[in-house]
Amino acid sequence: MPKTFFYGGQAVIQGVMIRGQRNASIAVRRPDGEIGLHTEPLSTLYTGTLRRIVLVRGIIVLIETLILGTKALMHSASEALGEEKEEVSPAFIWLAAAIGLAFAVGLFFILPLLAIRWADPYIHSSILSNLIEGAIRLALFVGYLKAVGLMPEIKRVFAYHGAEHKTIHAFESQETLEVQAIKKYSTAHPRCGTAFLLVVMVIAVLVFALLGRPSIWISILSRIFLIPVIASISYEIIRLSGTYSKVWAVRALISPALALQTMTTREPDDSQIEVAICALNGALRADGVIPPEIASSTYEENATGTDPSQTTGQEEGAGGTA
Repeated sequence: MPKTFFYGGQAVIQGVMIRGQRNASIAVRRPDGEIGLHTEPLSTLYTGTLRRIVLVRGIIVLIETLILGTKALMHSASEALGEEKEEVSPAFIWLAAAIGLAFAVGLFFILPLLAIRWADPYIHSSILSNLIEGAIRLALFVGYLKAVGLMPEIKRVFAYHGAEHKTIHAFESQETLEVQAIKKYSTAHPRCGTAFLLVVMVIAVLVFALLGRPSIWISILSRIFLIPVIASISYEIIRLSGTYSKVWAVRALISPALALQTMTTREPDDSQIEVAICALNGALRADGVIPPEIASSTYEENATGTDPSQTTGQEEGAGGTA
């Protein structure tokens, strides 16, 4: 019996990106009010055997999120501004993703470490030291979300984030993908990237606590090179929580992650939900899950030539966080 594939994605500038089984779909509201849709096949790195190996797939998802997310943001920025599309080299996308990752590691991992090492002479327990470092990391994370959430453009992105979650909820509930049917669903989702990052913060405390308090340089290197390990463990936890989210005990455990999403999602308007529907339908059509006419009835299409016959049925996959 085939296993369920988890569709998911992310909000982008004036739109939504959905990661499908074999294809990614980006729907963006253009300046003229039309919705432009772009679909393209995913790299075999993101869909091959490695994507199905427990723990290893978490590393693949991390790479995919960085590269695919960066590419989607660049595309959406061009569409939202009505600019003529220019081909962006893979090297530039990898560089941009690397810079973004370096910033995140520096802010949320290296900075808390340096802060706690300044106070370490007054802390006699390595466990307590790691707990305080984790608390500083979480405070920086929440503060960062709060700060960026004050920006008008980010507020719109967060609304599209809410639209994406509502649409994925409706799809997973086998609801009709129509605006009025989707509006009733929650803007929080167990597989959200915000939930994933919160789990990363918690798992990081446990992993780093096992190392004690080595020298500062070993500690810095551990904060960098253990990130794939932490991401892999966190991904499996998020995957399980998404699968069993209706179990009350699991629901209780993930409630902090769902509550945190109030900072990264907003109630979308009807036009934003329409964009999310277009993005999901685009991915479903490219994967061969629905007929072409369903995905192309409500927007001006701008899709690459993906062959739906290449992807049929449902199969196991991460689908990205929603």
